[in-house]
Amino acid sequence: MGGGGSSTRRVTFEADENENITVVKGVRLSDSVIDRMKEPSSASGRSQHRSASGAVNDEELKKRIAEELALERARRDSEAQKRRLFGKLLERERISSNEHLTRAILRERAATEEERQKAQRF
Repeated sequence: MGGGGSSTRRVTFEADENENITVVKGVRLSDSVIDRMKEPSSASGRSQHRSASGAVNDEELKKRIAEELALERARRDSEAQKRRLFGKLLERERISSNEHLTRAILRERAATEEERQKAQRF
């Protein structure tokens, strides 16, 4: 189980007569694991132990979920604002292009009319 040697370890599992306890043979446990196993298994002891060991309790989980939801909402709002601004920019660009095109058409019509009048004079 992770040692430097290449020996094969044999691990066996057995259950007691009521199948309430599993007996594991051939597994080495560290002192910290043994100490944790000796701790009382009351509900408050377990929740304190969980939060001390880095596991998340319900309040922390709710807080994290709320923070993640707020971040996601802010990201979506930012994306929506970018799309709106981009849409406005495209609309302004379209209006400007139409104005330039209209001016060019009017100049062309004026030039054509001027040429037609010159041709009539000659």
